[in-house]
Formats: sequence, C-alpha cells, structure tokens
Amino acid sequence: MSVNSELLTSIRKSPTAYHAVKTAEEILTENGFSELREDQAWNISERGKFFTKRNGSSLIAFEIPQGEINGFMMAAAHADSPSFKIKENEEDKGDTYVRLSTEEYGGGIHSSWMDRPLSAAGRIMVREGNGFAVKLVDMEKPVALIPNLCIHFNRDVNRGYEYNNAVDMIPLFRDANGECLPFREMIAEKAGVQAKDILSTDIFLYNPQDGEEWNDYVSSPRLDDLQCAFGLLMGFVKAKPEKAVSVYCLFDNEEVGSGTKQGAASTFLLDVLGRIADSLGFSGEEKVIKLRTSFMISSDNAHAVHPNHPEFRDPNHYPKMNGGIVIKFNAAQHYTTDAVSAAMFRLLCEKAGVPCQVFANRADLRGGGTLGNISTTQVSVNTVDIGIAQLAMHSCYETAGAKDTEYLVRAAEVYFGKHIEVTETGYSIS
Repeated sequence: MSVNSELLTSIRKSPTAYHAVKTAEEILTENGFSELREDQAWNISERGKFFTKRNGSSLIAFEIPQGEINGFMMAAAHADSPSFKIKENEEDKGDTYVRLSTEEYGGGIHSSWMDRPLSAAGRIMVREGNGFAVKLVDMEKPVALIPNLCIHFNRDVNRGYEYNNAVDMIPLFRDANGECLPFREMIAEKAGVQAKDILSTDIFLYNPQDGEEWNDYVSSPRLDDLQCAFGLLMGFVKAKPEKAVSVYCLFDNEEVGSGTKQGAASTFLLDVLGRIADSLGFSGEEKVIKLRTSFMISSDNAHAVHPNHPEFRDPNHYPKMNGGIVIKFNAAQHYTTDAVSAAMFRLLCEKAGVPCQVFANRADLRGGGTLGNISTTQVSVNTVDIGIAQLAMHSCYETAGAKDTEYLVRAAEVYFGKHIEVTETGYSIS
C-alpha cells in the first residue's frame, strides 16, 4: 500500500478528533507501544515505548532509549478540523422538515459544506451502573445535508454572499412525517445502546466522501491537519532514537484556540515531560538543562500558491504542492520559527534528503496561527512551524501534493532519531 493510500485510509477512520486518537492508538499498539493512564502511577523505569491520552481527543506518545538521555525531540500536530457540532437538543422540528440544531466549530469555508450528503460521528456518554461509559460512534452513512437556496431566490449567490450560521447552515435531517428514526435513536442504534441511557453527546457533522490520489495530487476531507498528524506518526514509529526521548503529540481544539484541558495551551505536554523526567531521576535543574537541548516541530498544513489567485502570494515566499516541506515564518510570531529553529530544520531535511521551501504572508495580509507559540507557553524550547502545502484550507474537501506526504514521513523518521547538543558557537545535530 502506498503512503498516500495509508494516509487516506487513516483519514477515513478519523472523522473526529476522538476517532483520530483511536486510529493513532491502533498504529502505536501495532508498533509495540503500551498505554499509560494519567490517573495511574507510571512505572517507566524500564526504557521503552509508551503513550497516554487526555479526554480521548489528545494523545502523546514517547520512546525512551537506553543509555544517557540528552533531551527531548518533540513534534506536534492537531486532530480536529472545522465542522458543525450538533447541539444537545438535536432536533429542530417543523411542520414539513426536521432539521439538526448545530453550531459552527472552527472557521470552515461555508460554501464547501453545501449540497453534499454529510455523516455524523463523535462520542456519547452512556449510563452504566453508578456512572457512565464513553463510547465512540460513527454513522458512516449520510444522515444530513445543508441545502443551498436556489439561484432564483438568491441572485447574489455568485457575486459574494454572507452565509448566516443560524439560517443558511442548518442541516436538513428528515421529513417531519417520515419514517426515519429520531437522531438520538439513530445514534443509539449505531452504538448498540438504548437512547434513554444516553446522558450527553459530543457529535459533529463530517464529510464522508472518500479521498482520492489523482495526477500529482491527493484530495480528501480533513487534510488539515491529519496529513501532518499521519506523516509525523509514521516517521515516529519508524525512528530509532539513541540519545533523546522522542515525543509525538496529537492535540485537540487547535481550530478553536487550543485553550482547553486537552489543547496545546494546556499542561498536557508539560505534565508528560515532567513524569518522564521524574522516572529518569532528573533533578529540577537537570530538567531545565535537558529542555535546553530539546526541540519541537509544530506541524500544520501551509498555504500553497493558488493556480487562479497568484496575487495573494508573497513575491518570493510562496510554496508549491510537491515542492517539499514548508517552513513558515511570521515577524509577529503567529509562527514560532526563528533563524535558529529554521537552520536546525533545514539541516534535518538535508540529512533526510528531503526538499524544503518557505512561506510568509504578503506584508498586507494577516495569516492564521498554529500550535507552535501556544505550546511554548508551557514548554519553552526552540520550535519551528512547518507544514505541507495545500489548497483550500478549511474547505470540506482539500488538496495537497502527492509527494509531500512521503517527504514528511522521511523527515520525521530522521528527526526522531537525532539529538541536539549546544556548542560554544551554536548547535550540533547528531
């Protein structure tokens, strides 16, 4: 199976952050990693491969090599994507139709969600004894659709139209007098439980369309950021760390600011690194020293130059699909890359035999941010922001270069096997 076939299979199994973590967990388990629970003591005095989860939607995996530990080689991506979350009281019943009550999650391109069959997935809390159990659910088949208003009633639709989330983006679910099951009963049946036992839900709409590799490109839902999450993970499990602890992070809630208990702004990574350091017997001062010889890759897809709108590119900082891994720069620090981290990553790409390119916004355009500077508020290390160049970021269906997935896998494999030393004049990567 080609790397992009594996990527598309992984994305299909990951309609939500909860499912993305489950998919990553399966890959890690197949490669010899053992789970550690945050609510239990960690016995990791024996070096090895481990992972832990928080909220079921974020995951951190790490491998502790034998011998002296020089520092931590870390990389992070995010598991969530723009979508529409189904509210607790799911159905909006009218005389003719039943609609689903939703609110926007993240900043998606609204028009790309219109007139396409949508499915639903997420997690449900099911009554069990004196408490409840957490169950994942994926309807897999289409269950809703957000219909456009016909052009006869909206003559401005092709001249620029502002969609209203409370009016235009409400999904059609079923006929008011039809035979289709109510939504909660439909979810319960799929999960194999009774609707009356569902206490609460976190359910999202998603595009169930399969991804495709075509010509020189790969197109799929949720390439941002599951392409980076997959590429880093494949490199991580292939790597052979020798003197540094390799750490793979998959965070939730990047699309809404990361300010949650499981987001990049949380203590999740800091807590994990602290428990690793304690298990290795590092003193407080030793922990600080080890972080000075550590590194972080923040990996989130980047903007490729658009074939129809080249005017939005910076004249000499525009990445191309299939042109290699993108290093992202921003003077206002929406990206955390600086000269030190860019130099380190360029050297790593050279060692991996992988091309790299650079991105910066046009000086009169403001771009988005990502995990880098958010995570460094908790764990302050040299960090580079990178990504894979793609079109239509935050669309319901996105496109990237077919070659670039493999480039990221190769770079990640080399990266996770290296360690960094501070020299009198700079840094050494070995």
